[in-house]
Amino acid sequence: MGIFLKKDGKPAFSGWIPVPAFALVLVIILSGWIVNGGSSAVETGQKSVVEVDYPDPEAADQVEVALTFDDGPHPVWTEKLLDGLKDRGIRATFFVIGKSAGEYPELIQRMVEDGNQVGNHTYSHVQLTACSEDDALDEIRKTQEVIYQAAGISARYIRPPFGSWNEKLQEETSLEAVLWDVDPYDWKVQNTDAVVKSILQQTEDGSIILLHDVYETSVEAALKVADIFLERGYRFCTVDEIMIE
Repeated sequence: MGIFLKKDGKPAFSGWIPVPAFALVLVIILSGWIVNGGSSAVETGQKSVVEVDYPDPEAADQVEVALTFDDGPHPVWTEKLLDGLKDRGIRATFFVIGKSAGEYPELIQRMVEDGNQVGNHTYSHVQLTACSEDDALDEIRKTQEVIYQAAGISARYIRPPFGSWNEKLQEETSLEAVLWDVDPYDWKVQNTDAVVKSILQQTEDGSIILLHDVYETSVEAALKVADIFLERGYRFCTVDEIMIE
């Protein structure tokens, strides 16, 4: 089966040229593309493929970000995360709970051996500004001891749970408080794609990204984001590198 086009604009039947049917399909597709303004969204039969507005790839070598993870270690998801980071050559910062770190010291040791940074996230995830000063300092001190026993290092940074910190606590400890500027609320939504989308929308040069390595969806999202940013030449830093710069 085929269609026929007139040769030299002459209507004579003898001058018509047979053309395969697929050419008609091509004409129809191209016509639709032009009518729709050359849109690059493609209908897959399920959802349209939507382009993501990434930062300028030409400036990608200037972009540095820090992945940070709170509330671990978790015996399953932290190990999976460490495997994924190592495979990609990425270093991250882990703000660990002292109680959990004491239960899984081998994971703290591996974090350090893989080149990651380990920080303090209190012993039992309490709001430090709601505690007495003595209790707050004890939460910090006990976690410091657990980290040292597990990996032989002293944490330099603390991420206070809920971001609750004050000048008095800063005066009483040598640790530097680290907050964040990208929060996808991964603990709340627990949806991999939603977390990825949120991070992509918020991240810029120098961003500190907050995630939690105690949820499967958060670990999956972190590794997906890592692949996207690596493809664009982003550099992953530990918190100390970001803060020094």
